[in-house]
Amino acid sequence: MPELPEVEVVRRGLEQWVAGRTVAAVEVHHPRAVRRHLEGAEHFVAALTGRTLTAAHRRGKYLWLPITEPDGAPSGRALVAHLGMSGQLLVEKPTQPDETHLRARFTFTDGGRELRFVDQRTFGGLAVEESNGGIPPRLAHIAIDPLDATFDVDAFSAALRRRRTEVKRALLDQTLIGGVGNIYADEALWRARLHGARPTDKLTRGQVADLLDGVRDVLSEALAQGGTSFDSLYVDVNGQSGYFSRFLAVYGQADRPCPRCGTPIHRESFMNRSSYSCRQCQPRPRARRS
Repeated sequence: MPELPEVEVVRRGLEQWVAGRTVAAVEVHHPRAVRRHLEGAEHFVAALTGRTLTAAHRRGKYLWLPITEPDGAPSGRALVAHLGMSGQLLVEKPTQPDETHLRARFTFTDGGRELRFVDQRTFGGLAVEESNGGIPPRLAHIAIDPLDATFDVDAFSAALRRRRTEVKRALLDQTLIGGVGNIYADEALWRARLHGARPTDKLTRGQVADLLDGVRDVLSEALAQGGTSFDSLYVDVNGQSGYFSRFLAVYGQADRPCPRCGTPIHRESFMNRSSYSCRQCQPRPRARRS
């Protein structure tokens, strides 16, 4: 699933190519694309036709663009998008052939490039939701991400250390810290020299600081490379892949030497996924005594 850097790259593309444009027409090619819009596909189309999409925003892995009415007044609603496992928001010339998995199309009154929602596995989705000029209520539970200027380091540190869970599980908890997924959790833990199974309530203030530095550094570096693309699914609005996969230290690197100490990277099962770590740099903590 796309994580913060991949979604932020898409947000920046929407800000450049879509924000400020007025919707001429909307086509819904697959009902699952708008299943989160509970009023149905026809209502979704009507709610957007003739309206203008304004600045693109992101919270965690969600995107939204507030909507203004034809007279320019704020509507109090927003177009909300979640990419799921394979969703793409692409900006294409109208003459470009339709993608195989095209689920929705937006054309604009200026006659320029279209916005297309393409989703092979149909886990992503679009909806028009109430926002009242702020974050849509359905996204309010998602924590601010660590690259946001308003991220509260002290509050995060205290909340993390209050949890009685494993540190990697905490990093994937979107109510605690937004936008971090499996890839960047493993990379940040390697940078902080912490095993993902380390108990959060046993972390020192210094370890939390190192972990947060690792998270911020790896997210920033991935964003600078356009995100991490392992296949053609994770792309920006122009269909371009990110290149951070070339710089991954541990994720997906099983049996390759650790860039820091040379020990073979270890892969283990974690929550129906995989975790990657260095046994030398990130020793597994001893089990808690009952």
